[in-house]
Amino acid sequence: MGKFSNSLQPAHIEFIDKQKMFFVATAPLAANGHINLSPKGLDSFRVLSPTQVIYLDITGSGNETSAHILENGRITLMFCAFDGPPNILRLYGTGSTILPSHSAFADYINLFPDAPGVRQIILADIHKVQTSCGYTVPLYQYAGERDHAWQWVAKKGDDGLAKYRADNNTTSMDGLPTALALHQQEQQ
Repeated sequence: MGKFSNSLQPAHIEFIDKQKMFFVATAPLAANGHINLSPKGLDSFRVLSPTQVIYLDITGSGNETSAHILENGRITLMFCAFDGPPNILRLYGTGSTILPSHSAFADYINLFPDAPGVRQIILADIHKVQTSCGYTVPLYQYAGERDHAWQWVAKKGDDGLAKYRADNNTTSMDGLPTALALHQQEQQ
């Protein structure tokens, strides 16, 4: 049985700091909408307080997280122990998208090392934390970060990246607008 708390405890934060990967899950309100589950890597996650976390969101093939949290706010983040003692940690909360044009973006981006193609920062206010056993999560050895994102961003260049985001990151697969789409509308 899982154990619950209303905020991150020191042991949770210590566990998060050791992980090389986490997962983000969001979903639209529509019953026939597609649930999104995305793996995240790099040095892209920070705990701001026992009830607030952020992560760098790198440009990708879609932007489901932004669309879903814009529609309903719900977000779940999950960390699994792939080495050491078994453990699963889930953070339940409400999220918001912070675009580079937002005044807080500069403060948050400075908490991270350089990363390829940062599209936005996702902030989550946590209202429930759950730990569970993780006994069936297999053991894996961390071999390092991939450099594919760096290469892809370098090949695209700034203009190509902006066009890619405009073409691929303004609506969810279910047609919901993202924060990027709303920002583009405001600029017109």
